[in-house]
Amino acid sequence: MNQWQVLPTLEISDTLFPMKESYKQNFIRAGAIAKEVRAFGKTLIQKGASYNGVIEQIQQKIVDLGAIAAFPPQIAFNEVAAHFLPQPEEDLLFSDQLVKLDVGVCFNGAIGDCAVSIDLSGRHQHIIDAAEAALLNAEKIIKVGLPLREIGKVVETTILSFGLQPIRNLCGHGLGFYRVHTPPLIPNYEDRSKGVVQPGMTFAIEPFATSGKGLIHEGGTATIFSFVKEKPLTSSLERSLVDKIQTFKGLPFSIHDLLKVSENPAQTKEAIQALRDAGVITGYPPLIEETKGWVAQAENSILVDAAGKVFVTTR
Repeated sequence: MNQWQVLPTLEISDTLFPMKESYKQNFIRAGAIAKEVRAFGKTLIQKGASYNGVIEQIQQKIVDLGAIAAFPPQIAFNEVAAHFLPQPEEDLLFSDQLVKLDVGVCFNGAIGDCAVSIDLSGRHQHIIDAAEAALLNAEKIIKVGLPLREIGKVVETTILSFGLQPIRNLCGHGLGFYRVHTPPLIPNYEDRSKGVVQPGMTFAIEPFATSGKGLIHEGGTATIFSFVKEKPLTSSLERSLVDKIQTFKGLPFSIHDLLKVSENPAQTKEAIQALRDAGVITGYPPLIEETKGWVAQAENSILVDAAGKVFVTTR
């Protein structure tokens, strides 16, 4: 499950609300910005380019377009499906990787979430084609009353037709007000779930196709985090970090964001770990395909308005 947030147990109906026209328009605008940022980022991903340089340009593009990042822009390689950023002291160069670019923007609280994959090796375009075809086929069937498991069935059937596997323990998700992941979960296979598409829903469809077995596990060191809850703190540095974390309005953030709080990186890392140990924040390690199969990702954001009209805001 591709989760950015620690969520309470909710029924699908709990995530719906009478959709105000202002929120609808903000959601559509967030999607348009995310689409533009994704396209811009894709042009930057070329052999020899700096990973950190690309991320910095993507971050600036989001700001230039009048939004904020809904989560740290991230780029995962090869068998890593998601949740990857280099350590702050590291940089990477693009060479022959299968690249996943995942972009989220927040505009007045509304979220645009989208992803694209790029094959720099020239050997794995069919994996990308499978993920993109699954996404497009799923978008075509969205309507009020559609069982969510039917989305998963279409994703699964499409990816299997390419001789590949969907990643079954990653999924699409609801998009809420300043919340990147809410119910409902949008499966990538026929999971027999009971939810249906309803008016007022905003969500992301997010197929992952792989040459592996179709399961991921967490591995490596987390560089992406989110806030969990307030707790009493005695360290002034920890309190300063929490003050910084509050500026993200509940949205995920990276270790790179927090290192700017102090001029001593080692002490800051220790304080971040203390916040994790205390349960103030939680981390999201990279998600790796269990058999090291190569992974491609595709994603778009969907709005179903009060009248049942469907908008694919990042297409």
